[in-house]
Amino acid sequence: MVSARVNARGEVAELRFHTSKYRTMAPAELSAAVLDVIGRAREEMERRVADAFADLAPGSSEARAEVVNGGDPARLLAELGLHPRPPESP
Repeated sequence: MVSARVNARGEVAELRFHTSKYRTMAPAELSAAVLDVIGRAREEMERRVADAFADLAPGSSEARAEVVNGGDPARLLAELGLHPRPPESP
């Protein structure tokens, strides 16, 4: 019924409605369907980007995906045996 395409930054690049069923959906139902398909498209793109960097950034694909998605790199650093320096005291 609806599909989404996102770019490598997770931004919506395309949203398509394949039928006209959306016209009879309640606003909340349509919103939930759109948000669901966008979320799944983002997850797929995160996996694809993380896998593309597999040779450049070792560690599990889940840890790479977290970093690519702007998350905390601590898990990836721990998998690589690297630990961030503690903040310096003033």
